[in-house]
Amino acid sequence: MAACAAPPCVRISCSTPSPTALRRPRRRRVASARCSLAAAPGLRAPPELVDSILSKVKGTDRGVLLPEEGHQEVADVAQQLGKYCIDEPVKSPLIFGDWDVVYCSVPTSPGGIYRTPLGRLVFKTDDMVQVVEAPDIVRNKVSFSIFGLDGAVSLTGKLNVLDSKWIQVIFEPPELKVGSLGFRYGGESEVKLEITYVDEKIRLGKGSRGSLFVFLRQD
Repeated sequence: MAACAAPPCVRISCSTPSPTALRRPRRRRVASARCSLAAAPGLRAPPELVDSILSKVKGTDRGVLLPEEGHQEVADVAQQLGKYCIDEPVKSPLIFGDWDVVYCSVPTSPGGIYRTPLGRLVFKTDDMVQVVEAPDIVRNKVSFSIFGLDGAVSLTGKLNVLDSKWIQVIFEPPELKVGSLGFRYGGESEVKLEITYVDEKIRLGKGSRGSLFVFLRQD
């Protein structure tokens, strides 16, 4: 590319408890810890901010159709959302999942030549998805149609954590499929992305060259 994306009581008895009874409270405590991580109070952004950034990118062909002032409005809301980013988002399970790429400030950043002005004329983009799988796999896929045929270009990469917010993904050579034909081309590629905000619905990222990404979690 991003990355968007991952995210009780105990009774006392006078009698000697059975091994089964000893294990039950331990399982309940682990479950409650997971819930608190995905929904920690005080870390959620106001819902209107999340709705605002999604409304500004909706129907813009992932940002292509936005004028300069529109991009600035998206950047302003993203900056506000960044104030609510959880600590060490790279360690949160919220980053994992299937994410639709709904916006990028630089059209060619998520799709390469397929998202250039000429590429968009030839390749009609249908879907642009990023899947982040535990523990360290990232899969990017751009689906398109060309001359009545369905096609897709896919990238599979390994995620490396650089610090509390930055990740690096090293991708294998891309795979292109058009109809029943498929082949790999080119070489490895590398991207670095800062996770600036993530919750159960959206994920924001900023590339090393300043590109802003908005990811929407798939239902």
